[in-house]
Amino acid sequence: MNILGILLIFLGTLFIILGLDISGKIGKLGHLPGDILWQKGDFIFYFPFGTALLISVLFTILFVFFNRIIK
Repeated sequence: MNILGILLIFLGTLFIILGLDISGKIGKLGHLPGDILWQKGDFIFYFPFGTALLISVLFTILFVFFNRIIK
């Protein structure tokens, strides 16, 4: 399979996952343990540390997998 085909499959899968997340069908992505939420009066600070860590690990696994397929 050529590189363009692999890239299109990867991007299509990524867009499907993002679309499901935006529509709320995946569940609690964005509200995982480790996400920081701080409220004080009218001020709200939210940093999705746990979600960012999970997405980083998943992308690392995907990139390593696709790198091994290409080479």
